Amino acid sequence: MNLNIQTVHFDADSKLVSYIEKKVSKLNQFHDNLIKIDVYLKLDNIVHKIKDKVAEIKVLIPRHEFFVKQSSKSFEESFDLALDSLINQIKRKKEKQAA
Repeated sequence: MNLNIQTVHFDADSKLVSYIEKKVSKLNQFHDNLIKIDVYLKLDNIVHKIKDKVAEIKVLIPRHEFFVKQSSKSFEESFDLALDSLINQIKRKKEKQAA
């Protein structure tokens, strides 16, 4: 599994990077053939200069790609929401393949 973490308009501290790496490692229990995982962290300041933290996750498996985008007031929360949604997508895909 190849993990790529990119930040846009800021530098992530090592605590945030290790948090993401730890959470992403759990994806192996939902699919055993993960090829590549891209995590994008962005600052989004659309509404009244209050910057939302946006997390995007793209996961590549053979013959399929998953993409999730979430935003909230912290990167950890955004990432957790996106990861939960991603896990649901992967589970649904596996169920369809099994059926």
